[in-house]
This record gives sequence, structure tokens and C-alpha cells, in this order.
Amino acid sequence: MTILDTIIARKKEEVAVSKAEISTDQLKESAFFGRKSFSLKESVQNKSGIIAEFKRKSPSKGTINDLVLPLEVTTAYQNFGASGISILTDKDFFGGSFDDILNVRSQLNIPILRKDFMIDEYQFYEAKSMGADAVLLIAACLSPQQVQEFTELSHQLDLDVLLEIHTEEELGHFNPDIDLVGINNRNLKDFKVDLQHSVRLKDQLPKDTVSVAESGIYRIEDFHYLKDKGFEGFLMGEYFMRNANPMKAFEEFSVEIRK
Repeated sequence: MTILDTIIARKKEEVAVSKAEISTDQLKESAFFGRKSFSLKESVQNKSGIIAEFKRKSPSKGTINDLVLPLEVTTAYQNFGASGISILTDKDFFGGSFDDILNVRSQLNIPILRKDFMIDEYQFYEAKSMGADAVLLIAACLSPQQVQEFTELSHQLDLDVLLEIHTEEELGHFNPDIDLVGINNRNLKDFKVDLQHSVRLKDQLPKDTVSVAESGIYRIEDFHYLKDKGFEGFLMGEYFMRNANPMKAFEEFSVEIRK
């Protein structure tokens, strides 16, 4: 069993518990459920392109940074030009929570991506109720049919969709209704980073696809290389979060890419 299999098995248990505790109708009564979402796609296209991530830990890296608060980090991300904020809401494997979005939503005026393992319709109502503007769909744990159905549901809920792919086979999960396609530079089997692999996958997508480079962007040179190859978005978390002061790290990076 891979780590992804383990995460999905646990996620199914988690969702079942959530459904038993809070109904979809109750989620619709949330203060944020009726708000007009910000478009992540438009923000990526019109601003820096960086979707800056708040992430405490990961299965592959262990604890990254559990000493900073979501509000101070995400506010700095916004103030220094991020196009959007990615927030991990998975608790067991990434140390996240719904409160990490709930506690910052009213303080931010840029899109928030709920980054989690979305496997059930219920989770999309959760995302809307907590104030998210977009959701992540991971091709590796969904069928093309599920991606299509979840995309339609997301749009009904006024949520943008970022589809994450890792392999050439997963290009088959793409459909024209997808808002953004994230291409992970890291191989999930051996965790090696290969920017060339991502470029090759991007070149097989329709020309007008808004593409987002994910993972393994650790240098200014990586950012510029991927931008020159046509990537419009850059989902970056560890680069900033592994720093004792993620706020300062993001500020400095933002200054550098403008030079």
C-alpha cells in the first residue's frame, strides 16, 4: 500500500464521521456559504502567479514549520503579491484543519485554495462553507469521470478547480471545464524533482490551458525557467515554510522575481 492509498483510506473514514456529525444542509447555513468566490484562475493570470502555501508538515518531509500562525503567514503572502493562498486542511498527514481557512478568510481578499484529498461530494460543500474559493483534484486518486463530476459540482458551488497531474497517463483526466492544471515536478514514487518532465507534460495540454508548476521550486532560477516555458502559476509552500520566518522569505522572493 502506497502512502497515497493510506491517506485515501483514512480520508474515507474521516468523511464518514463528518457526514454523521454535520449534514450538507447544515454546511449550507455557514456564514461563508453564500459569499461570491474570488477566481483563482483570474488572479493567477493577472498577478504574480504564485499560489503561496501554508503547510505545517508532510509525509515525506515530516514537520516543516509548526511554530507560525496561519494569519500572520497568509497576510504576508497577500501583502507581498501572492495570487492566491493554498491551505492544507488534512489533519492526520499534513497537520492542517478547517480552522486554518476559517480563521483567515475574512482577513484576506485573494483566493484561497482548499488543498486536501477530495474524494466525496460532501467535501466540496465543506470547502464552500469554510470560505474556500477553489479546490484541488488529484488525478492520482480519482477517475476521469470523477474529475468531470467534481468539476461540475465545484462550478455549481462557485469554486474553481485546480487539477493536479503527475504522469502522462493522467493527462486523460483533463477536460475543457477545468480551470487550472497543476503539474507536479516531484515524482510521487521516488520523490525526485524533474522540471523537464513537467514541461513535457505541459506541452501536451491544450495551448490555452492555465498551467501551474507544483513542488520542487527552490530557486529563483527554477521560477524563471518554468515561467519562460509558459507556466502561468507556481504553487510554492515548502520553499517559504521551511524558513523560520516564512513571511520574510516570501517578501524576499517576491522582490527577486520582479528584478
